[in-house]
Amino acid sequence: MPIYRIMNIDDYEAAYALWIKCGNGLNDKDDSREGIDKYLKRNPGTSFVAIIDEKVVGVILCGHDGRRGIIQHACVSPDCRRMGIGTELVNLALTALKEEGINKVLLVAFKKNEKGNAFWESQGFTL
Repeated sequence: MPIYRIMNIDDYEAAYALWIKCGNGLNDKDDSREGIDKYLKRNPGTSFVAIIDEKVVGVILCGHDGRRGIIQHACVSPDCRRMGIGTELVNLALTALKEEGINKVLLVAFKKNEKGNAFWESQGFTL
């Protein structure tokens, strides 16, 4: 059974490895440890990790600009999919945003990511 908690910078290496494994588009500046640390400090309490056996198996990087929420770099380890982890991470992030008064949310997804896009559609997101 996964444990869910707010992401912190100590999760960076595991999250980054998972993002690479899942094929998330990353860049050297924004997705560096320093870039993610800055993002988490600006958006405390809206990004989450899922942990099984002390290993990060899911992550959602989420924040807002004061008006609109944005979901980035959400993924679940391929060997842990179809367990509800992705849905729970999305629910946690959306709830955290609502608690901060954010009702509109957009996300970054690749057009060619058919499985990922099917997941987002199942969560109520549209193109």
